[in-house]
Amino acid sequence: MCSCVRSSRAMAPALLPRLLLPQIGFRLAGRGLWTSPQCLAVSGESQLPPVPGQARVVICGGGIVGTSVAYHLAKLGWTDIVLLEQGRLGAGTTRLCAGILSMAKPISIESQMANYSSSLYQQLEEETGVKTGYVKTGSLCLAQNQDRFISLKRLATRLKVLGINCNIIKPKEIAKLHPLVNIHDLVGALHLPDDAVVSSPDVNHALAVAAARQGVQILDRTAVQQVVVEKGHVMAVETDRGSIECEYFVNCAGQWAYELGQASEVKVSVPLHGCEHFYLLTKPLQEPLVPNTPVIIDMDGRMYARPWQGGLLSGGFEKNPKPIFTEGRNQLEIQNMQEDWDHFEPMLSALLRRMPHIETAEVHQLVNCPESFTPDMRCLMGETPGVSGYYVLAGMNSSGLAFAGGAGKYLAEWMTYGYPTANVWPLDIKRFGNLQSSRTFLRHRVMEVMPLLYELKVPRWDFQTGRQLRTSPLYDRLDTQGARWMEKHGFERPKYFVPPGKDLLSLDQSKTFYKPDWFDIVGAEVKCCKEAVCVIDMSSFTKFELTSTGDQALELLQYLCANDLDVPVGHIVHTGMLNKRGGYENDCSVVRLSKNSFFIISPTDQQVHCWSWIKKHMPNDPHLHLEDVSWKYTALNLIGPRAMDVLAELSYVSMTPEHFPSMFCKEMSVGYANGIRVMSMTHTGEPGFMLYIPIEYALHVYNEVMSVGQKYGIRNAGYYALRSLRIEKFFAFWGQDLDTFTTPLECGREFRVKFDKDTNFLGREALLQQRQEGVFRRFIMLVLEDHDTELDLWPWWGEPVYRSGQLAGTTTSSAYSYTLERHVCLGFVSPPPGPEGLPTPITPDFINRGDYEKRRKEDMELSNLQGK
Repeated sequence: MCSCVRSSRAMAPALLPRLLLPQIGFRLAGRGLWTSPQCLAVSGESQLPPVPGQARVVICGGGIVGTSVAYHLAKLGWTDIVLLEQGRLGAGTTRLCAGILSMAKPISIESQMANYSSSLYQQLEEETGVKTGYVKTGSLCLAQNQDRFISLKRLATRLKVLGINCNIIKPKEIAKLHPLVNIHDLVGALHLPDDAVVSSPDVNHALAVAAARQGVQILDRTAVQQVVVEKGHVMAVETDRGSIECEYFVNCAGQWAYELGQASEVKVSVPLHGCEHFYLLTKPLQEPLVPNTPVIIDMDGRMYARPWQGGLLSGGFEKNPKPIFTEGRNQLEIQNMQEDWDHFEPMLSALLRRMPHIETAEVHQLVNCPESFTPDMRCLMGETPGVSGYYVLAGMNSSGLAFAGGAGKYLAEWMTYGYPTANVWPLDIKRFGNLQSSRTFLRHRVMEVMPLLYELKVPRWDFQTGRQLRTSPLYDRLDTQGARWMEKHGFERPKYFVPPGKDLLSLDQSKTFYKPDWFDIVGAEVKCCKEAVCVIDMSSFTKFELTSTGDQALELLQYLCANDLDVPVGHIVHTGMLNKRGGYENDCSVVRLSKNSFFIISPTDQQVHCWSWIKKHMPNDPHLHLEDVSWKYTALNLIGPRAMDVLAELSYVSMTPEHFPSMFCKEMSVGYANGIRVMSMTHTGEPGFMLYIPIEYALHVYNEVMSVGQKYGIRNAGYYALRSLRIEKFFAFWGQDLDTFTTPLECGREFRVKFDKDTNFLGREALLQQRQEGVFRRFIMLVLEDHDTELDLWPWWGEPVYRSGQLAGTTTSSAYSYTLERHVCLGFVSPPPGPEGLPTPITPDFINRGDYEKRRKEDMELSNLQGK
């Protein structure tokens, strides 16, 4: 601890009246708020009310996340809701939350959740009479260098698209807003005037009061032991005080969500891990800070600070975090853990550098509280893939207060309607599988994740821990040839291949928003794809086989898929699997291997989601079988005009379009290996073939292809080249351009919908209605014209698109086109609403006759775009 800051370490936790749980015990009748004690177990009572024998839904976890779910379910008309808490209500992480409510989040759905939470917490006091401590302070996200300043400007453009008030300001303006901030090393800041601070325990209290008034039964000191599952569906919850039959269960257990998932009869994967999180409380300063003093977020200094009772509350996210509870649950309630001044010293030093005038402040307490983190820094939400009716909302990555309101709303909508009202795929628990459930993996990953919360993240950064978990049989072979790797759903995939003589270290450390150091390398790979032949290992793709003894497989796919699957054997069909709204749940290629056998190829991160979607709609028929064969096949993509020459030489079969038409599959011999599924498609629009190779033959086939291909100029290529090729061909990818709210009519894929067949399929009615009413947004390609590739900032994704001076949409993906020698962006645009605020159908004239530009305000470029 720095000697210049006076300490009062012996202060008892009870002296933290706003941050620690108020000792009200929820005895609210005396306050005139509530006279139904049967609705809520009172912590101070000697005898607990009995556990009900049945309920519609049981929620485990009495923190702010669990009470938010209960509150929103009740608002949507649910009855027979039971909320269980193993200790006292709100006595976990909620009790120790720092109380900062900021909308400056890295992805749009998180900012939307925080924005809703802010509105909710403001009106809770009026709704319940419970004071929540809500104070609108605003916040200042500081930038110590130009790269951080660029990232804040990019964030500001995304927030403005969402309608969130924010501004980029200069250092002098920072000093005016917060006189204690040292601005000598700052280049600017992002100011969010509507950010706030709030008392998390009081918000939790208010949510509980409001939920109980709606009939939610809240029981504390009641621990969930396991969830009873029968035939893949939640049937009951066993507690230490009896069993409750129920249809739905929601795991909001926070730190213990992982253990609770593992304790059930059917294990449920909830990939999160705890870490210690420290923050400092000071006594009032000599000139006490007013309550509405802005929150300071100095990510380059790894610290934050907010006003607290005339003094400061300041914490941060250090480079060397301390994981906890790896061995599992070891205490009923999270008590205030041990101080560690040596560990906190770097954050204290950063605070004193940023606010040197507080060096004489007296320390009130150093708080050590646990927070749970997930493998990708995003929370876990949604129905679990293995158990119907089992929902999860946990892993808030130190943003539980900011997310709880919005996340509870979206989960309640999900449970009520079958889907939320926003695209929550980035948060969907089905983005993970059992492979991320290893405690060793989670412990190591969380030690990287916690520092990354404040780390500068340039485009296409990669996690460094938990790597080489899933690899192709060719991994070592490709690695020795210069492959640089990225990870998707735990699978290693080559980005590009460094030629001999290049500086590997400088390439690996290259981080920029401008032209990257791999530009020429990827350009050479793209050139080879267009002029000769390249090999890309795409083994990470999700691969399923659906088989039946009769027509059951075809009937299921005809219902699930928008395109017609009743095609001759050997044909390949690109199709979407749609939901009731007509949105894409999956975008896949389906091969008819035989009359009753189909091979389904989906994006890598769709492995769990797609499996769950198909199984959800499969009839209980022993003659219908779905198998995940992702691990059985290595996939090689041979791209380029000479691909047919390489395969012809290896198979002694003509590979010309006359003998091997496009979108066709044959099982062939390649070299000495039999049973290779060769498909005439490349996912890029370029000529070539996909080879699905049984893994035992992978190395042999690869070696043969590379050997024979030498005379044709063959080389390895990676996913960066693939990205450039597919974007310049206007190919949309699921998860980047397509989501559960995007329909085929909005992205120009109406030709992949079987409207002309008298066949019902999921989403048909919604698409017919949309075709009649008109499409309100459209997927378009934009080519940058006024853009200097060498000097200007690059577009990556998420940039706003302006048409004739008005905001019209955002980009969803982008890449440099080495063919056009320009940047290409894909994204959605929509016309402004009509006179009464209603959506206006989009027309070809609107798309083709507008003047498009991609603006980055506050000293960022203004680049013209040409619509196509």
